[in-house]
Amino acid sequence: MRRIGLLGGMSWVSTQHYYAAINRDVAARFGDEHCAPLVIWQEDFALIAERQRSGDWDGAGEILVGGGRALVASGAEVIGICANTMHLVADAVRDAIAPAILVHVVEVVRDRCLELDVRRVGLLGTQYTMSSPHLYPPTLAAADIEVLVPDEATQAAIHDHTYTELIRDVVTSQARSTFRTACASMIDRGADVIALACTEHAMVIGPDDADVPVIDSTTAHAAALVEAAVRN
Repeated sequence: MRRIGLLGGMSWVSTQHYYAAINRDVAARFGDEHCAPLVIWQEDFALIAERQRSGDWDGAGEILVGGGRALVASGAEVIGICANTMHLVADAVRDAIAPAILVHVVEVVRDRCLELDVRRVGLLGTQYTMSSPHLYPPTLAAADIEVLVPDEATQAAIHDHTYTELIRDVVTSQARSTFRTACASMIDRGADVIALACTEHAMVIGPDDADVPVIDSTTAHAAALVEAAVRN
């Protein structure tokens, strides 16, 4: 099995979800004594969040590129960015780490949608992710899958819950209500599936919280990282 590298710390809560999901997957595949050969690189998320707020995506990308190179230097051959939003700089990271493999979360979600044979996805994520025309829409549109997102006010509320509560490992009843209402609204508009396109969002929404299937991008991405690591 090749060594997995995680670009983590976006937030630390996100990284712990990835770490747990990957190691549970490896144990399920190979036996309970087994865990993943794995390295984690983590920067202070405040430095990245500051660049997100100011729109300095090139600067945020430079931080992750440095992290990706550090992971490769530590022996990582399969790398994952532990955040949907920071896949906005995935191309720069992919170029910097070659020939190591970057497993892209949007491609993983697309493949899961195709497995489920759905054509309209209700997307939850940070406001950066939900409002971006460059992250989910092009990849899913190429697979003939439409992306639905909540209205701007709901996007802002979800973003606020994410950055003030979920990244601190806090889940409130108000967050649960906001997320469930957003899911119901997108299902009413024709969503065949809800995609949780933020690592922490599975803390709020589970399979029983929507009348359609729920794709947790974190679990799916973690499984794809393990699959890439064990593939010859």
